[in-house]
Order: sequence, then C-alpha cells, then structure tokens
Amino acid sequence: MKNKYRNVFWFFGLFAIVVMLLTFDMDYQELWHNLRKAGVWFPAILLLWVVIYAMNALAWYVIIRDGREARVPFWKVYKLTVSGFALNYATPVGLMGGEPYRILELTPYVGASRATSSVILYVMMHIFSHFCFWMASAVLYLLLKPVDAPMGVLLGVVMACCALAIYFFMKGYRNGLALRTLQLLARVPFLRRWAGRFVEQKREALERVDAQIAELHRRRRSTFYLSLALEFGARVVGCLEVMFILNILTSDVSFADCVLIMAFTSLFANLFFFSPMQLGAREGGFALATGGLAISSAFGVYTGLITRVRELISIVIGVALMKVGNGTTNNRNDGESDEH
Repeated sequence: MKNKYRNVFWFFGLFAIVVMLLTFDMDYQELWHNLRKAGVWFPAILLLWVVIYAMNALAWYVIIRDGREARVPFWKVYKLTVSGFALNYATPVGLMGGEPYRILELTPYVGASRATSSVILYVMMHIFSHFCFWMASAVLYLLLKPVDAPMGVLLGVVMACCALAIYFFMKGYRNGLALRTLQLLARVPFLRRWAGRFVEQKREALERVDAQIAELHRRRRSTFYLSLALEFGARVVGCLEVMFILNILTSDVSFADCVLIMAFTSLFANLFFFSPMQLGAREGGFALATGGLAISSAFGVYTGLITRVRELISIVIGVALMKVGNGTTNNRNDGESDEH
C-alpha cells in the first residue's frame, strides 16, 4: 500500500483514539484505582488477547494459504489482523476501515482479487462464528439453567434468528457473495448510481472473487472448517477474559456462566453496531447478563469497564502497528496470484 493511503487510515485511527480519550466517561483517578484493584489479572487479560488475536490471524491465514505455499508471512497477517480490528473498533457501524485497509495491505502479496476474496471470506467467517456461538450458548442455557416462559420465548427467537443467519451464510458460501451484495446495493437510494457503475466496470473481477469464495466451501472443506473452528475457538477462549475479571470480585462464577455472560453481552452490543466501540452498549450488556444470572449487576459494570480499557489499549497498539513493518513488496499481477 502507498504510504499516503496508509497515512489516511493511520490518522483516522489516531483521531478516533483522541476522541475516545476525551469522551471517556470516568475520572482517571477512579480508573487507576480500578486497574490497581485488578492487579495481575489485567496483564493476564492483555496476554490472553495476544492468543485470541493469534487465533483470529490463523483463521484468516489458512484462508489466504488455502492449501498452497504462503506468499505472505504469518507475522504480517497477525499485524494486519490487530490493526484491522483496531480500525473497526473505532469506527461507527464497523467494517468501515479495517477491511479496506487489510485488502490494500495484502494486495502486493497475493493480488487484488485474492486479497479481496480472502478478506470477504474472513469477515464472513468472523460474523458466521458469532451466530454459531450464540446458537451454542442458547443450547447451553437450556441445558444448565431453569427456563420460564419469557426466557423460553427469548431463547426461541434467538435460536430461530441464528438458524436463519447460518442458512443464509452457508448459501453465500456456496454461491459467492460479492456480486450479489453490490447488486443489492444498486437498489438502495443514494448508493444506486455508485454500486451500479462499480458492478458494470468490475463485473469480471467480482465474478472471480465469488468463484474463489464458492471454491473454498466446495473443494477446500478442510480449510473452511479449520478457519471456522479457529474463529469459534477464539470466542470460547475470549470468555476467559470475563472469568479473569469476575475472579477479582468473586469465586462463585463458573466458566459456563462466563460463556453465557459473554454470549448475551456480545449479542446485546451488536444490536448497537452503529456506536464506535459500542460505547455504553457493552457495559449495559454486561450488567444485564450478570443480573440475569443472579450475579450482582455491579460486577457486570466493573467487567465492562476493564474490558473497555483493554479494548482501548488494543486500539492504540493496532494503530501503532500500522506504522511498523511496512517494507516494500514486489507488486504481483492480479491474475497471476489468483490462479488455482
């Protein structure tokens, strides 16, 4: 990627960090007190996320490789994973900065078409694993907790929505998604002209991207399911963060409870996808989730606070990494790098 484009993403990330610091809704002395209260658990949480990001990066890396020799080193994929998530965390609506950044940075290694398809596939896998995690968590709740009528209705709605989403994702994997998505955007007011012109000019490239998406599911099942397993596993490992934080306050919380708290919180927070860092929604989700499991809601608020600080540190690290390890790479012909 040219430095001038990289700097646009970098300055955007830097601006988002400044805005978040200026609008942080807590006295910094109180924040420091809470971090001291966390003790060694807070560094443990940061190290945990080194592992989680490694699992995310590996899930994307196996898609990029797709059973072939890697043309991009794993450390580069790891760096782009952390920086891409940092941009998405800081962006309202999400997926507005991290994905274009990843595509532009990966293109010199594998070509534009393959870079685009791998990023689209990974984003699909990342979102797909959310629905699988929520579905599994709903089943876990049914197995472990008493269910009254209102909760039964809520779980039924969640499971039905997750099943529907999983069906559409599998259909997208079988038939491709890029061209259909842009054709759908071509019917949206204000986007109609741009999307229609883009489809007209790039139809061949979009069809090639869709062919690569369908190819992964049809002929590279091992790659598909390995990537999904890594993403789903990253969600389960991420539940340890909740357990680490709650262990500061109480020892009466099981890992299964932490899975349910994390599932409900992520579901609640994603309903407020339009908010940068899902400000307020994440804390509210933790408070409601812990309260629903007969755990003090104050524990949920504290968990949300520590999680928010960890996310802010992750964003700072991700934005900083955008200026590191950007050596020159020989540009590849798009068609050359996309052939199977």
